[in-house]
Amino acid sequence: MDILGVDIGGSGIKGAIVDTITGELKSERIRIQTPQPATPEAVAKTLKELVDQIGYKGPVGCGFPARIINGEVLTAANIDSSWINIKVEELFSKTLNTDVFVANDADVAGLAELSLGAVKDYKGPVLFLTIGTGIGSALFINGQMYPNTEFGHLKFKGDIAEHYCADSVREKEDLSFKEWGERLNKFLEYISFLTQPDFIVLGGGVSKKFDKYESKLTLKTKVVPAKTLNLAGIIGAACYAKTKLEK
Repeated sequence: MDILGVDIGGSGIKGAIVDTITGELKSERIRIQTPQPATPEAVAKTLKELVDQIGYKGPVGCGFPARIINGEVLTAANIDSSWINIKVEELFSKTLNTDVFVANDADVAGLAELSLGAVKDYKGPVLFLTIGTGIGSALFINGQMYPNTEFGHLKFKGDIAEHYCADSVREKEDLSFKEWGERLNKFLEYISFLTQPDFIVLGGGVSKKFDKYESKLTLKTKVVPAKTLNLAGIIGAACYAKTKLEK
């Protein structure tokens, strides 16, 4: 089944048509800068622009940087606060005139790794972290997702974790990957203590640079880069839509 997957992030909105059986992209990956401010109306308009550029008609899956419950946005850490209590599935479905299924961006990216990536079909506890503008998280056990975790917002080092070791912090503070890796390792040790996963899978743009900071990850838990790399959000969004369509 080919479905359009869209990854809505704090800095960019990316999408492509995905073969949900193999994870292969069936169209060019399109990226449009996230509008600022990222209000509901502006993001919906940009989403339609992306879909029109791809030339796709059909159901859409979206990963979104917020806690989503029953199609409604409940948090807004890295998007405009006007999103709170917006029925995002309803808004996007109306804008695109098709069924749109929306879930937390880290949850769908983790789903891609469990379905097609580094921990395919693994049944033990797995923690997925997507690291970019902030830190998203997804927790799986026995192949099932516990949705809407927000481990990037755990209190850590006098603030919250994503203000300490998100990739945006590395860029803002001009940290080398090794310096940043030391910070990330401290957080991974902490989150591993809390959740006791067998694997931690790292997604987001930093997954492509894993070799640059891998030596600084000294925690006992096995840490691996996402196999789907920074396409995890797109692939996972399409896979999420497929699961909703099959219900």
